[in-house]
Amino acid sequence: MNINNHVKTADITLLLEGTYPYVSGGVSSWVHQIILGLPEFSFSLVFLGGARDNYGAMKYALPDNVVHLECHYLMDDDNPTTPKARRGQARPFADIARLHDYFRTPESGLPKDLLTRIIAGLGQPEGVTREDFLHSEQSWELICNDYSRFCTDPSFVDFFWTVRSMHAPLFMLAGIARQVPPSHAFHAISTGYAGFLGMLLHQQRGRPFLLSEHGIYTKERTIDLTQAGWIKDARETFGGGLDDDVSYIRRLWIRFFEGIGRLTYAAADPIVALYEGNRRRQIADGADAARTQVIPNGIDLARFAPLRIRRAGRVPPIIGLLGRVVPIKDIKTFIRAMRTVCTLLPDAEGWIIGPEDEDEEYVRECRELVTSLGLEGKVKFLGFQKPEDVLPQLGLLALTSISEALPLVILEGFASGLPVLSTDVGSCRELIEGNGEEDRALGAAGAVVPIADPESYAREALALLTNGHRWHAAQAAGIARVERYYTQPMMYDRYRRLYQSALQATEEG
Repeated sequence: MNINNHVKTADITLLLEGTYPYVSGGVSSWVHQIILGLPEFSFSLVFLGGARDNYGAMKYALPDNVVHLECHYLMDDDNPTTPKARRGQARPFADIARLHDYFRTPESGLPKDLLTRIIAGLGQPEGVTREDFLHSEQSWELICNDYSRFCTDPSFVDFFWTVRSMHAPLFMLAGIARQVPPSHAFHAISTGYAGFLGMLLHQQRGRPFLLSEHGIYTKERTIDLTQAGWIKDARETFGGGLDDDVSYIRRLWIRFFEGIGRLTYAAADPIVALYEGNRRRQIADGADAARTQVIPNGIDLARFAPLRIRRAGRVPPIIGLLGRVVPIKDIKTFIRAMRTVCTLLPDAEGWIIGPEDEDEEYVRECRELVTSLGLEGKVKFLGFQKPEDVLPQLGLLALTSISEALPLVILEGFASGLPVLSTDVGSCRELIEGNGEEDRALGAAGAVVPIADPESYAREALALLTNGHRWHAAQAAGIARVERYYTQPMMYDRYRRLYQSALQATEEG
């Protein structure tokens, strides 16, 4: 899909994997913020999805400064090939073998000329074409050699198809990189396949490449891959133990994303994290500390501050979880916590407020859990709602996620006058308790509890809802913190300067 095919050179091309404009909330909300908040820049969008059928209509109306949108679906094979006997070229496959060695032992380093050569030849006749990768003798020999040297437990068939499925999108990305409209700079909003595309574009065109990570992609993919039901191997099938609780095939996928993450970090400047903890994680994962920096999210105070006067005089016993109904949000812990809350506070309700179209099986399991715990009428699934419509009705904002970065919803809750109860993930502790002496002096804007601990969650929820003094102190702390440290103008100014610097570098180059 493309719009405005006869596009002029954009100031910034955003590289977006599985987010804006086809998924609502979270990172997508932030992307929409940035585009709207920096109207002096023109934006081109490259959306990368999995399978086309997983995405419906756009969730956002594109702002006027978006001059181009193109969509690519990495799991859809629009160009099937007919197998033909082919030898393949020895040197490019030898280069790929060395790259794989680097992924296994990154401390060994990666020669720059090797990466340059691989990128220049990816999908090209002088390198490794998609057909060579899928059908050549050289490819077969490389896969067989890796299997015999490194594979510890899965069948060769599982290993073979895993290698093919994880690498095939890279050839599609190489083709995309050669066709993306011109841009003064490229900005990926994650590592992964979007970051790999940014690295290709930087290498091929010599344009500045910026990277922002809201969550750490490799960490989130590790969580997803550890739990993924579609990955099977022999020891799992026959009930054997797993080294470090992670099977070989899962480790192979994890190492693959760690490897392309390192390639992305090597090309990107600057590398932006939302908070200091994630910046340190980027450095541990291979980013050059000198090119990293922190830019927190910011919200529109004018949008949320007026919600404070719409609050009832008493604290309503309603706990709201605003988020997608997906496993990473751990909705089940929220539901289990509500069983205890409702037993001890009979008027209490739990509202699950967010889209339910990403994981139908998980949604069904959550609804069944509500029924099995006898919480019908107490725990309600409200679907997607505008925050302005629901935040004034809540007495407490809830997050039970097992992974987060710097959630906008916490800042929105603070600005609307709402304390927050969150699991101890991402920046949530520093948002609620403060970051640094001056910030911590403002007080706690709620409470932080361990991951997947419904009893602790229920205990803290009850303490906040039934102690008026503590609730109002938390409300005041949240308002003061968001107004002092997390406003949109602060965030816009930082990104404006990054973009101006990238455009100036392009002019000077």
